[in-house]
Amino acid sequence: QVQLVESGGGLVQAGGSLRLSCAASGRTFSSYAMGWFRQAPGKEREFVATISASGSGTYYADSVKGRFTISRDNAKNTVYLQMSSLKPEDTAVYHCAARQVNLGSSFLLHPRPDDYWGQGTQVTVSS
Repeated sequence: QVQLVESGGGLVQAGGSLRLSCAASGRTFSSYAMGWFRQAPGKEREFVATISASGSGTYYADSVKGRFTISRDNAKNTVYLQMSSLKPEDTAVYHCAARQVNLGSSFLLHPRPDDYWGQGTQVTVSS
């Protein structure tokens, strides 16, 4: 089992940047595909970005491609989401998720019931 704790959210003006962090417990972090998802008030949770367990592959939602970068440091059991050129529509609670995988190239695109989730961190972008 893994526990996830997000941090780094806050209030930022449009065009600004934030870096979110997600720290994971446990000793097998490198066997987990990681993902970032977000949920705005009144909207469904949506996929933002994912990184493979090995860190060799990444995939982004079209809405954030070119503005957000996901990365991981397996030595620190942490995954990051660098967000730049932020827009008011990026305002949401951002959650990280983890899934133990057998293939280092696997992604976490579509949530499953057995995925692990953090409590979320609020990102608010003012216009």
